[in-house]
Amino acid sequence: MRVMHGRSTGAGRVVGKRVLGTLGAVALTASLLAACAQDEPPADAGATSSSPAPEESSPSTDPGAGESEEPGQSEPSAEGGDDDAGDGSDSTDEPSAEPSEEPSVEPSVEPSDSAGDDEQPGKGDGSRGDEHSDGKNDGNGKGNGEDKKDDEPETPDYIEYGETSERVGDLQQRLQDLGYLLTSVDGSYGGETQQAVFALQKAGGLYRDGVVGDATQAAADDGVVPQAQTSSGKVLEIDIDRQLVLAVEDGQVVKIINASSGNGETYEAKGNTYTAYTPRGSFAVYREENRMYSSSLELGDMWRPKFFTGGIAVHGSSSVPAFPASHGCVRVSNSAMNWIWDTWGAPSGTPVVVY
Repeated sequence: MRVMHGRSTGAGRVVGKRVLGTLGAVALTASLLAACAQDEPPADAGATSSSPAPEESSPSTDPGAGESEEPGQSEPSAEGGDDDAGDGSDSTDEPSAEPSEEPSVEPSVEPSDSAGDDEQPGKGDGSRGDEHSDGKNDGNGKGNGEDKKDDEPETPDYIEYGETSERVGDLQQRLQDLGYLLTSVDGSYGGETQQAVFALQKAGGLYRDGVVGDATQAAADDGVVPQAQTSSGKVLEIDIDRQLVLAVEDGQVVKIINASSGNGETYEAKGNTYTAYTPRGSFAVYREENRMYSSSLELGDMWRPKFFTGGIAVHGSSSVPAFPASHGCVRVSNSAMNWIWDTWGAPSGTPVVVY
């Protein structure tokens, strides 16, 4: 009996150990299966659990798990983030697979360069917007892409020295028709044209600047010419007040010439003091020099002078301003003096009337 009792007791212990071992293995297996089940996604991805998630769960093997389905929260790609906004990128157009409960990950409603800009013309791709919105591309602040007419030089409303144009030719022709000295009509505003314009401005009582503005052009259009003071014969008239020389035939002015007479100042010549004065009165040409003549008082050269009293002559000069500037002689342009000599005549004995 003892032996059998001893044996049964030992067998029971062995059997008990085996049963306990088996149960333990089953329990361990079940525990392991339960632990693995926590890492697997639920069968229904859209279903939500009513029980709260554990406060401390093991980190997921996927670094973006639990956040990848929330819009706008993925890490910026190598192509940039905000630079692609507004061109139809996936970051704003595709809804997330699972709605987020956190307002911080919802699309922003603040104005930006992305959402809402695609529907506005000229924006979104950054090309047309620069041309039509801020005006930087067209260089004139208008931003309308129109031709920049302001950049093109406009024809001025006036004619001045140096211009070459058809309207200069028209002006020259008009001045020549009125009797102002012009030997050619070439459309180029040079020195001879300037002398004629000076004469026109003097005849019209205008400002003497040689610029053909509205008033000067009106004087030309209206045919402004000075009137002769003599009525018979061939007379060289000198108008001191208006600084003009007139070639007159039987009371008719045939040529109007710009002139510059004595300026009224005193000057020194060969130890003597003189006054730059042009006397008024009736005279006649008594001496003429058909050459470049040097003044006996060493006051300069005179081109083809015609003396009418003492050492006072009408002569050509390269400098004939619109105001009195001589020592007493009456300056005209060299071309004007050539016309007096070669075309009109004015030989010795020709009356000279200065007023």
